[in-house]
Amino acid sequence: MKIIRISNNEQPEFDRELIASLPASGPRYTSYPTADRFHKDFNEQEYIRTLELRQAGALNKPLSLYIHIPFCDTICYYCGCNKIITKDKTRADEYLNYLEREMDLLAPHLNGKQPLAQLHFGGGTPTFLSDGQLDRVFAMIHRHFNLLPDGEYSIEIDPRKVSRETVLHLGKLGFNRMSVGIQDFDPKVQQAVNRIQTVEETRTVIEAAREAGFKSVSVDLIYGLPHQSLESIKPTIDTVLGLDPDRLALYHYAHLPHIFKPQRRIDTAAVPSSEEKLDILQYAVQRLTEAGYVFIGMDHFAKPDDELSVALREGFLQRNFQGYSTYADCDLIAIGVSAIGKIGSTYEQNERNITDYYAAIDQGRLPIMRGYRLNKDDILRRNIIQDLMCRFALDFHVYQDIFGIPFEQYFATELEDLKQMAQLGLVKLHRHSLQVTPKGRFLIRNIAMVFDYHLRHRETTAQYSQTV
Repeated sequence: MKIIRISNNEQPEFDRELIASLPASGPRYTSYPTADRFHKDFNEQEYIRTLELRQAGALNKPLSLYIHIPFCDTICYYCGCNKIITKDKTRADEYLNYLEREMDLLAPHLNGKQPLAQLHFGGGTPTFLSDGQLDRVFAMIHRHFNLLPDGEYSIEIDPRKVSRETVLHLGKLGFNRMSVGIQDFDPKVQQAVNRIQTVEETRTVIEAAREAGFKSVSVDLIYGLPHQSLESIKPTIDTVLGLDPDRLALYHYAHLPHIFKPQRRIDTAAVPSSEEKLDILQYAVQRLTEAGYVFIGMDHFAKPDDELSVALREGFLQRNFQGYSTYADCDLIAIGVSAIGKIGSTYEQNERNITDYYAAIDQGRLPIMRGYRLNKDDILRRNIIQDLMCRFALDFHVYQDIFGIPFEQYFATELEDLKQMAQLGLVKLHRHSLQVTPKGRFLIRNIAMVFDYHLRHRETTAQYSQTV
């Protein structure tokens, strides 16, 4: 692909009226096609066939490993993740037994110990595991994979449950990137979502990460939580800037109590209005950019010298199931209940229910629940959406040369829609290229949706998050 570089001075432009006028919800495009298109016809045999192609050398991409740890010992009412609430640590021992068996089932299809360019622990709460349990997981990893000196190895952290010593232990295991959940420091908001977290314990884990030599510390905030307001968010933003994270994510809270049962404990009347949420977002974006953070895309910001900012400027930014990444496109092996992987032109997801996950492994089979094999059109559109999300530009000739299609004819309908977006100031259309404007960068999901064949042509029962 042709490398498209982003100007360092090109800050996003926040146009409230435009944001309010466009469709409010849409996919986040951590994959294309999106996970609601996965189907049960893609099963264990399909997955094994894909792994064997990789083993034979047909797929020559770096390898990434995702491990899902589903346990949390308390429930955050806003959360829509696949999780198991328990304080019983022995449940994790049983789960690790099955993780080990799943890795053993995969081993014959991996062609020996594979180098890992990326490793990510997600959840749930990965640090629900004790230091000893984490040691056990890394022993499994080392049996089947080789960690690289320049690899990207990350873990999601709940500061309420992690000591300085544990963070130092994580560094010794090999983790070098950390995502720290904060959401909001306002006591009233914390009480409303059942997540009481002090600034001090948050600062402790961030300082310990720096002491341990972590290359990057990211923090997560959520806007749109109950009792949040423009005035209430200001101290939280100031405090977060004082913690000096390398990266920051500002996620929109999707209040869907009919889908996520824990959200039924949230007072709907206390959730900010759409106007109030835009007030909060507009202030946060202005404050972060004034503080020197670079807008990476969607809801992510990073310091100018952070690897994400460098990758954005140099045109090497990528996007995967964990969000934005600096590595070239990787094949992803996913381990654990509900985990989603990507090998070549396929996606595969493990059983979402832990009983079904255990039962599959007890039967001696990989616990694949569903998946998807991309066709040529899917691959073409996946590349286009990746370029839009990560480079904010398209060069039509690139796709003509690689896929052998007359771009303007193939995407005639899409280009008509893009002309309307050009009139709104979201994109600049040229004869053989497209450039997303600073105004359009906040609405990149809406622009990417133009190229989503499945969204355009097929019905779906999926409910997507708000695009801004």
